[in-house]
Amino acid sequence: MADAYGELMAFMRDTQALASIAGRLDWDQETVMPRGAAPQRAEESAALEAVLHARRTDARMGDWIAASEAGATDDVARAQLRHIRRSFERASKVPASLASELARVTSAAQGVWAEARAADDFAAFAPTLEQVIALRREEGAALAQGGDVYDALLSDYEPGTTAAELEAMFGALRPELSVLRAAALEAEPPAPLQGQFDPDAQMKLTRKLAEAFGYDLHHGRIDKAVHPFSSGSGLDVRITTRTNADDPFNCIYSTIHEVGHACYEQNIDDAYLLTPLGSGVSMGVHESQSRIYENQLGRSRAFTGWLYGQMRDAFGDFGTADEDAFYATVNRVHDGFIRTESDELQYNLHVLLRFDLERALIAGDLTVRDLEAAWNDRFLADFGFAVDKASNGVLQDVHWSVGLFGYFPTYSLGNVYAGCLHAALRRAVPDLDRQLGQGDTRAATGWLKENVQRHGGLYEPRDVIAQATGTAPSEAPLLAYLKDKFSRIYAL
Repeated sequence: MADAYGELMAFMRDTQALASIAGRLDWDQETVMPRGAAPQRAEESAALEAVLHARRTDARMGDWIAASEAGATDDVARAQLRHIRRSFERASKVPASLASELARVTSAAQGVWAEARAADDFAAFAPTLEQVIALRREEGAALAQGGDVYDALLSDYEPGTTAAELEAMFGALRPELSVLRAAALEAEPPAPLQGQFDPDAQMKLTRKLAEAFGYDLHHGRIDKAVHPFSSGSGLDVRITTRTNADDPFNCIYSTIHEVGHACYEQNIDDAYLLTPLGSGVSMGVHESQSRIYENQLGRSRAFTGWLYGQMRDAFGDFGTADEDAFYATVNRVHDGFIRTESDELQYNLHVLLRFDLERALIAGDLTVRDLEAAWNDRFLADFGFAVDKASNGVLQDVHWSVGLFGYFPTYSLGNVYAGCLHAALRRAVPDLDRQLGQGDTRAATGWLKENVQRHGGLYEPRDVIAQATGTAPSEAPLLAYLKDKFSRIYAL
């Protein structure tokens, strides 16, 4: 076993390194790549994906895995082999030509989407989206081998979870959130933030906030992008944010959100570097980290009290009377089109809309031609007002352009996980509010590092949450937290 396992892990180390390079190409494309380079980048991405696919399906892999599994006795080796076998079996089902074509098309599609979004022209993007969906359906069918195609795609982001399980969980969330949303919107709203906030000062503040939450800038960087994201793992983990002179919260909370993702990657045990265990175990667990950093910690009454002082230092008197008023403004429930700018209460309703639509697209029950109308109808039904333009509706997210079907539901699953983790964190750190009130997140982020982040891919996703909290994941803690928080803010 020793020789086979050693050879396998050496081979995997090079494969992981090449995958990291592919990720860096994506980061470059979203941040500093010249717009005119898009056609060449598509070819580069396709070529690199062909190399990666060849390595992931290398005939020696099966022999190495079988020989290694026969003698694996420790938990780390068994976990490494579990991930490697899952990846090998998945890659072996997908033809190399399809993997390469998907990489080429989705790379080019990002530019088409960006231009269509800027022009508010869904029709300009629709043919490209049809091509992406056709390729992803073909891939899903190859993976499912007669089973549910959407479940096969979902497993790329949340192994061990099915759409039916998520539908049941989200079915319990949606009516409760809708009732709470309606009550909050009928109550007297907190005052919105007023004034202009210098973008350079916003970026300076975000660096301070990133470091306050434990982001290691010696192994990371903060850049601007149209759609904030986190990229990388191990020793090179980068984030992006965006600024709006009218709305500094967009920059502040996008940054804290992405820092949650980045700290997860930075805090994984160094022994797992460039191995299958060296990345977050699933997108649901990843989102649990970004959402708990952003919401339960970053939007808490204690932390916003400290943040109020930081805002005054950065921008002077911006018209909000005191810490209590600032807390209410940060958590203001308000109508809006954009998922990433949504308040904490309504966010999941945005995700559930996308979950239902993308399942219908993959199943063939909804055509791309009818997608914009379907989006607009569902949005009006859920939120009570009409979408005014495509960039505020069906074109607002980059995900479908790059083929991430099955990704959206992990946002809400991550919120559910975050609710469970927050309840356990409160039990473990009784004086959490006192510390957050001083801008000190170390007890909270340290607990998350110890109980979630350091493990990387060692455990299955739901096992990570169950071990950290002592109970199986449930939507109940999230609903209890939201009801308590917004009932207090809005005197419901």
